[in-house]
Amino acid sequence: MTKQEALFNYILRLADNNLILGHRLSETCGHGPMLEEDIASANIALDLIGHASALYQYAAKVEEKGRTEDDLVYLREERNFFNSQLAEQPNIDFAYMMARQFFTDAFDFHYYNALKNSKDETLAALAVKTHKEVTYHLRHSSAWVERLGDGTEESHQRMQAAVDELWRFTEELFDMNETDKILIAEGIAADLEPLKALWNKTVNELLEKATLKKPGSVWQQHGSREGKHTEHLGFLLAEMQNLHRAHPGATW
Repeated sequence: MTKQEALFNYILRLADNNLILGHRLSETCGHGPMLEEDIASANIALDLIGHASALYQYAAKVEEKGRTEDDLVYLREERNFFNSQLAEQPNIDFAYMMARQFFTDAFDFHYYNALKNSKDETLAALAVKTHKEVTYHLRHSSAWVERLGDGTEESHQRMQAAVDELWRFTEELFDMNETDKILIAEGIAADLEPLKALWNKTVNELLEKATLKKPGSVWQQHGSREGKHTEHLGFLLAEMQNLHRAHPGATW
């Protein structure tokens, strides 16, 4: 794998994470528990899709094959997406949505803070902007996890159930492959190993405040680095890509 190929794959992974999670949040627009939260979720979805757009544009530039960001989003198959399996999990209920968001936000907060030091000037600049927005995202999801976890008996049970169910997707966030090794050696990618302790500290502190129990040792699901996903991603892509594929080449 060349450095150029590794960089393209790396940027694509970041873009896919933001796009898929942003799409999941966009599905909740109009279904929030209150108007203020409905607006907040929609704004976070827009932030994530905005991050994805900038990354896809950079990925297309790095690839140098004439593809556009729309090509990368709408004309790839499921096995060619590299987002985390956590991001693609469906919106079971509000507690489930907030647990998924919190686990991702806690990772992104530390990840983009580290990526600010990338020797790739474009990635470093994008990381600076993204980290500012992720700081708000983390504050928002943390507040809801604590509010629901330390709330009523029902809200506590629902949040604990969400944490327990989604925990099996969290270790995959720190998986690294040849792409990471090549770019870490070049000072471009963020090393995920030291970020794991920071993520655990953030998560443990909030779960304690929310009176939630951290799940014990459970089987962890991996594979997204190789394009392996849960059954949910295929349905998401079918809905997201349908219009573009039904009218190829159409422009607004």
